[in-house]
Amino acid sequence: MRKITAGLFISLDGVVEAPDQWHFPYFDDEMGEAVGAMLGTADTILFGRKTYDSFAGAWPEREAAGGEDAGFAKTLGDARKIVASRRKLDFTWRNSEQLQGDLVETVTALKNGPGGDISLSGSISVVRQLLAAGLLDELHLLVHPLAVRKGMRLFDEGESAIPLRLLSSKAFGTGVLHLVYAPAGSTGEGTYADAKTHLPQDDQA
Repeated sequence: MRKITAGLFISLDGVVEAPDQWHFPYFDDEMGEAVGAMLGTADTILFGRKTYDSFAGAWPEREAAGGEDAGFAKTLGDARKIVASRRKLDFTWRNSEQLQGDLVETVTALKNGPGGDISLSGSISVVRQLLAAGLLDELHLLVHPLAVRKGMRLFDEGESAIPLRLLSSKAFGTGVLHLVYAPAGSTGEGTYADAKTHLPQDDQA
């Protein structure tokens, strides 16, 4: 079974929209290494249309320019890129295709099929749907020490909670936290009476 990993730049107040407007002051070698590890090992990348347009508008030119990031640009270009969109799309970036049919059904088939890792970068609506369907194996959050105060947040209103468990955490020199989560079976049950047993004895009166 293939591993599916999603990575997102996120602010302290949960905003994930338009990170190009606020996250670059925090991008350093540590973050570059983390992003490269998430995307560089995947042979398939899933995108929402907006994120794909952003990538396709930049990375082919960077590969052609032959600069210091050309190697990573080639890795992205060589990967299979599947774009979820309700409208018909035309592609100029190689190895790009439009997702056909239902997102969850298609990704389930991809996950159970042959191949290497599958990654997502950004693509908030896709991440939300895959989280709700229990298809993500890892959720990487690069939490920036900044309250953006406007914009779309990762978690929207919904009927049920999505329990997660922390796999790892690392603090970068910029103050960014790299948190890696995996799905958790459930949060279990608990009450204040249960929590009270963990308080210092003097506070339990």
